Amino acid sequence: MENEFVLQMKDINKSFPGVRALKDVNLNVRKGTIHALMGENGAGKSTLMKILIGLYQPDKGEIIYKGKRLVMNGPRDALNSGISMIHQEINPLLDMTVSANIFLGREPLNKTGLVNERKLAEDTKKLFESLDINDISPNMLMRELSVAQMQQVEIAKAVSYNADLILMDEPTSPLSETETENLFDCINRLKEKGISIIYISHRVDEIFRICDEITVLRDGEYIGTDLTSNMTRERLFKMMVGRELKDYFIKTDRAIGDVIFEVKNLGRKGKFRNVSFKLRKGEILGISGLVGAGRTEIVESIFGFHPCDEGEIFKDGRKIKIESIQDAIKNKIALASEERKMYGIFSMLSVKHNISMCSLDQFINNLNLINFSAENQVTAEISKALNVKTPSLNQEVNYLSGGNQQKVVLAKWLLTDPDILILDEPTRGIDVGAKSEIYAIMDEFTKRGKSIIMISSEMPEIIGISDRILVVRRGEISAEFDKSEVSQEKIIEFAS
Repeated sequence: MENEFVLQMKDINKSFPGVRALKDVNLNVRKGTIHALMGENGAGKSTLMKILIGLYQPDKGEIIYKGKRLVMNGPRDALNSGISMIHQEINPLLDMTVSANIFLGREPLNKTGLVNERKLAEDTKKLFESLDINDISPNMLMRELSVAQMQQVEIAKAVSYNADLILMDEPTSPLSETETENLFDCINRLKEKGISIIYISHRVDEIFRICDEITVLRDGEYIGTDLTSNMTRERLFKMMVGRELKDYFIKTDRAIGDVIFEVKNLGRKGKFRNVSFKLRKGEILGISGLVGAGRTEIVESIFGFHPCDEGEIFKDGRKIKIESIQDAIKNKIALASEERKMYGIFSMLSVKHNISMCSLDQFINNLNLINFSAENQVTAEISKALNVKTPSLNQEVNYLSGGNQQKVVLAKWLLTDPDILILDEPTRGIDVGAKSEIYAIMDEFTKRGKSIIMISSEMPEIIGISDRILVVRRGEISAEFDKSEVSQEKIIEFAS
């Protein structure tokens, strides 16, 4: 029976100073299958995978790979054994060719000891043909590729090591719907070749779509494994969070008020044009579209990050001018960027300082100094209200899970008391439990008569949360739907 497994990780334990990361965790992956590894942020998925590729050594337990006990002292041992990993954040060498990126450090040499460029290109071409990759030339520079094509190159690189087991961490996170479909086709071709995939994703719909089996971890412990065909969304959520998520998309009935915000004929050269829409009090306005359609560019311009070249903006019926982020904040507009680590948090600062940084004027005393006591009290209150899980407000935000980092970003902006909160991919890379909490925060915000503009690439999310949905295609609004008439098919039709 054990021979059918390409990988068995048995009773894996791992501790760090003051933290037990894994306790008696098991993972059994069958040959030629796609196996989902699920769990909330902090469940132990990353630690387990780092042990598998040799970055960490387990304190206890064993790894059986292709029937033999495996001991790895580093990633090179994993690669040599036929185990490759495609990380969530890929880091290609942009000014080198596709071929050079794939065979870096393993280039074929000619008789003079120099790289045999012709054979390098030929080997890459054969590799691409075996994976049915037809739209990438071996001699293209990596910077000429789309993110989806870079993902394909990473898959080809993994296969080039003769990998029988490939780990994929959030592979569809930066991809559009169409690009995701292409990736799934590529993954299924690997499966047909007998290659096994460990697939990590917070997008539950993907798991049920592409995976054969699911293993769930929670709080560093093994919860269970079952065939995807035996699993339901409700059961999976309960295994992951330890409780039922009865109302996943939390959205209470509320009155939608008058127009609070309007844009007319907004445009920015080369990015978007003729963008017009209205936003009402208490409303969640969703913006859907393919990656690269111009959604992010539109909201960044509204926020003053990259000011518009043309058009008008109105708030509360009054024309306003937004030429900088400071202008947007003064007009009670806030933006939580999709690039959380780049624009949302200061990773080396504390939770407290991240939350208060845009509201320090609230804590200035008569001596023109910061009232630290008031800062501590207010940041503690909002941190508690948003259920930010941190050992201390003085904890560096970099050590928090993705979901808790996102709550810190929301706390920072909510402390400015905005009337309009713009959320760009607010739940990207966040587990189902944290997603539900983010939805609850959004619901409470709009119940107070405040308004939200939300960009999301997840169809169930944008349909489940929004009151109205705009579809953006090639820099223009191609359609608008009320929540009562929208469907995934309609969104795809007007986005493509």
